[in-house]
Amino acid sequence: MADDYLVRIGKLIRDARQHRGWTQSGLAEALNTSQSAVNRIERGNQNISLEMIARIGEALDSEIVSLGYAGPMHLRVVGGRRLSGSIDVKTSKNACVALLCASLLNKGRTVLRRVARIEEVYRLLEVLNSIGVRTRWINDGVDLEIVPPAKLDMDAIDADAARRTRSIIMFLGPLLHRMDHFRLPYAGGCDLGTRTIEPHMIALRRFGLDIAATEGLYHAEVARDVTPDRPIVLTERGDTVTENALLAAARSAGTTVIRNASSNYMVQDLCFFLEALGVKVEGIGTTTLTVHGVPTIDVDVDYSPSEDPVEAMSLLAAAVVTESELTVKRVPIEFLEIELAVLEEMGLDHDRSPEYAADNGRTRLIDLTVRPSKLEAPIDKIHPMPFPGLNIDNVPFFAAIAASAQGKTLIHDWVYDNRAIYLTDLNRLGGRLQLLDPHRVLVEGPTRWRAAEMMCPPALRPAVVVLLAMMAAEGTSVLRNVYVINRGYEDLAERLNSVGAQIETFRDI
Repeated sequence: MADDYLVRIGKLIRDARQHRGWTQSGLAEALNTSQSAVNRIERGNQNISLEMIARIGEALDSEIVSLGYAGPMHLRVVGGRRLSGSIDVKTSKNACVALLCASLLNKGRTVLRRVARIEEVYRLLEVLNSIGVRTRWINDGVDLEIVPPAKLDMDAIDADAARRTRSIIMFLGPLLHRMDHFRLPYAGGCDLGTRTIEPHMIALRRFGLDIAATEGLYHAEVARDVTPDRPIVLTERGDTVTENALLAAARSAGTTVIRNASSNYMVQDLCFFLEALGVKVEGIGTTTLTVHGVPTIDVDVDYSPSEDPVEAMSLLAAAVVTESELTVKRVPIEFLEIELAVLEEMGLDHDRSPEYAADNGRTRLIDLTVRPSKLEAPIDKIHPMPFPGLNIDNVPFFAAIAASAQGKTLIHDWVYDNRAIYLTDLNRLGGRLQLLDPHRVLVEGPTRWRAAEMMCPPALRPAVVVLLAMMAAEGTSVLRNVYVINRGYEDLAERLNSVGAQIETFRDI
């Protein structure tokens, strides 16, 4: 029996490694072991400790074995079923993680309403708890209360949890106001000088933050006599870099102007939250933000983050690919207007309710009813742009939608280096997607989806796209290692089941 478990664990490790595109030698280097040891592990010929399994899972960003964890590890999908009824959109994942980081600005009690209970949030809570922040779920586990200590204990930080969330970078903005020097782990793969990190450094240097990077750590030093003396121009209109600049400006004395700022949904939610803290922010929804900083923030605040437009797009796509009539409620329409305009061009049959306000009183919501439609490929290519353009995270869903339409659709995912490649996993389910280069994929439809068993792509949105295609495919499919989906979606399988899907969660071990 023990040997059988070793073989099964070895197969899971091999599949996760291959799906990430690593060789045995690459994994061995990450683990500081030999290629022959990795080979023995994958063949089930070597005893393996729980510590080693955890290290391998962290290296591959894949939950190899789940112990004492109530969520799913794999999904078994019986496809070909029509969805019906209505389903609510949950609060925004990206807004919730930004607000958790922003709570470090406040010396008082913060309550966030209807927080997304997802793995990304859990990892940030583990980090916050480890440095002395008290958090607890209240109101039957719906809302989250956050109470900071007088002094943060950065030496006790949970490095493992920090490295499993890319959101840890947004601790830099708040922390520079609380201490003169600190160390912060960063997620594997992050590196100073890369496109995704350097814009943060450029912006935060204007607030006196100096960063040196060593193996796995940022070493931060703060010069208190440095404050922005002219507008900060972001070199990249990114969401997290804008949020970091906002977090730094919030407690910086005087007025800070941030130009080329993102105006995306999570940035707007952060601005609304800062206003609840007493920080005046002008230009919300535009690319120029003017922040009137408050050096000390000590208030009890109660805030409701708005709904997630990317989850709304996921649910809309689920209805399209399964040819269903479904009402998606609480859709943040101002962040889906371009997507719906493209879908209207393709022939989507849908109705919209009158607009109403989200619980934050600012975001505009609608209820959207989608019906089975005869779709045609769009004339123009599908490509993302900063808000108010088509959302970067919504591009992958058009791969499944385009596969359901008549004709050929060109998708140009220019932001990420690898995500378009993961979309070709749909070919395992009967799709006809041709990868033209690392950023462009040509999708030909319509598709007769077929069931398959496969590993979950290591990217969140492509992983959900594969799940949606499995829901459309006749027969039973298996999607393995779905931790990445749980990072961004709360109870997705159960909620889809509530409107007619048949998805079972299970674990091998």
